Amino acid sequence: MTATPDLELKLPARAENVAVVRHAFGGFAEALTVDEQTLADIKLAVTEACTNVVIHAYERDDIGDLEVDASIDDQLLTVVIRDNGRGIVPRPDSPGLGLGLPLIATLAETLELGKDGDEHTEVRMTFRLDEEHEV
Repeated sequence: MTATPDLELKLPARAENVAVVRHAFGGFAEALTVDEQTLADIKLAVTEACTNVVIHAYERDDIGDLEVDASIDDQLLTVVIRDNGRGIVPRPDSPGLGLGLPLIATLAETLELGKDGDEHTEVRMTFRLDEEHEV
């Protein structure tokens, strides 16, 4: 992975910014000429991870950061979604169905959950960008 991300976003963790991130990935992937199915998988996985930050990372009235980095190395796209919220913890009052992370795991080549050096929660996923997916 490169030292500086090829795409870097830092936005308030609000629902409307999930669409901003999704749109940014659409433009980013178009510049790379990624096939439509891979692009759809990337956008859906990124949307799910960002939505998790918006819904779960912060207390109801606390708007924290949603950080997104993407880097390409040898036809492998690495996407990191980061927040400085409360971490990945179960919520009994969750408005979702709990299918976000399993869906991301299905769409991505790899999925890792953890913390960075500053104790921010990270969802790290990779996607293969080679030509084998084209029809």
